[in-house]
Amino acid sequence: MISIDDHTTIGDAFARAAAAYGPNSLLAVPANPARSYDPQGREISYTEAAAQVHTLVQCYRAAGYGLGHRVGLFLESRPEHLLHKLALNTLGVCVVPINPDYRPRELAYLIDHARIDLLVALPVRLPAVHAALAEAHHQPPVATPDDMAALPGPLQPAQAGEPQADTPASILYTSGTTGQPKGCVLSHRYELAAGDWYARRGGLVAIREGQERLYNPLPLFHVNASILSFYCMLLTGGCQVQTDRFAPSRWWQEVCESRASIVHYLGVVVPMLLAQPVSPLERAHGVRFGYGAGVEPQLHAVFEERFGLPLIELWGMTEIVRVLSDHHAPRQVGTRAFGRAEPGLEVCVMDEAGAEAPPGQPGEMVVRHSAATPRKDFFSGYLNDPEATEAAWHGGWFHTGDIVTQDASGMLRFMDRRKNIIRRSGENIAAAEVEALLLTHPLVHQAAVMAVPDAVREEEVLACVVLKPAAATDLPPATVARTLQAFCLREMAYYKAPGWWWFADEIPTTGTQKIQKHRIFPAGSDPRALAGMVDLCALKKRQVG
Repeated sequence: MISIDDHTTIGDAFARAAAAYGPNSLLAVPANPARSYDPQGREISYTEAAAQVHTLVQCYRAAGYGLGHRVGLFLESRPEHLLHKLALNTLGVCVVPINPDYRPRELAYLIDHARIDLLVALPVRLPAVHAALAEAHHQPPVATPDDMAALPGPLQPAQAGEPQADTPASILYTSGTTGQPKGCVLSHRYELAAGDWYARRGGLVAIREGQERLYNPLPLFHVNASILSFYCMLLTGGCQVQTDRFAPSRWWQEVCESRASIVHYLGVVVPMLLAQPVSPLERAHGVRFGYGAGVEPQLHAVFEERFGLPLIELWGMTEIVRVLSDHHAPRQVGTRAFGRAEPGLEVCVMDEAGAEAPPGQPGEMVVRHSAATPRKDFFSGYLNDPEATEAAWHGGWFHTGDIVTQDASGMLRFMDRRKNIIRRSGENIAAAEVEALLLTHPLVHQAAVMAVPDAVREEEVLACVVLKPAAATDLPPATVARTLQAFCLREMAYYKAPGWWWFADEIPTTGTQKIQKHRIFPAGSDPRALAGMVDLCALKKRQVG
């Protein structure tokens, strides 16, 4: 395994990995005849990657790019994204990955906010780039990966010096619930420390040097694929199997054909795979474990029994992806457990007054490296927003916004995002709990639960529901809502059941399939006043006996 210290840069680590693991595959693309690139699949060894990265370094350096510059990469989830990133980071350039789902307004914001010095885009993405530039104030040059020999130069010269461990390597934009996304600045040290941490977890997620093939269906503008799994593989001589997107109908074929030993997942993956027809491939794989977050408690054991692999639940976020996970036997399957604090990632569960919550009581999870060096290996800050950075770090802890509980043994269990806690008549209601229950109903395909104002109870529960196509019904929405509310009232305390119901054809999601609740209703509107909203608040009554 490639060792790192507080001075190692990404260029250093990659050069040493290429020398140590030359013939091993670093990157692989699963075969897919319907895909526009590499339809037969592709393997790139460490030696081949080093040669390609060297050529790219020469091209970027000759054009004048270096320390202090920022380059936007609009290369989707192709292996070229990671090769360009390695080359740019070697030169001290910071990479800004671009979400291909961005609309022109969103891309224009990224261009202006990050003030990128060059935008490298696939030819098919150029119309979107030009549409964004028509709205942007900042006007960087644009290139395609096919035209590196004629690369346009930067508007400003590079800074003097060489990249250091604290040099920015990436700026990843997080999807905010309100306002514009924040740009998380991630250093060389952050990215390498994330991979090193993963590689050293041991237990059920022990990484075997030079043997692992990690199948990751998540996009490369996301911290999971571009940093957590990629640097774990790079530092240990493994291979990242990078598919273009999650496709449930192709999952087991790609996993089997790519000889994956590890898979990464999000909670949305689990019910989609369980809904697929039974296939011989689903038990023909060689996967040792799945690593991810958000599996619904009711589906955790069901998935493991059907497909024959453990799903190891983890916790991490863009600001700190040195993850915690429930990776030691016996695991606490189906409880939302995600591990305990470890040296290098300390945890405290705080109540609303900022005091440590008693065991078993919910509170916000705050984290730090240690009391002496709280910010070590965390993100460097929010781009152009020092106030937000300091607010997130107030009191010497990073405030995650996640509501968790911690038992006497130190085991942490996820409840919900803080912003998804609904407070009704003094009761705290986790939106995730209501959503998880709704997803077990045969009529429900997707659900998002949120708070709406209530003149008497402070807040009331609203459920936005997408019904399953196969369960389409001609019944009026109010009748369907009564059916679902009666189900909720049967299964949970009356105050948790939704009082307001909204039926939609789809619920907006990010590229990583995270629900974007702030986009369900028009900004500034009162959802309760919308035509089609079903009000069943009066039916929520305390059950006697």
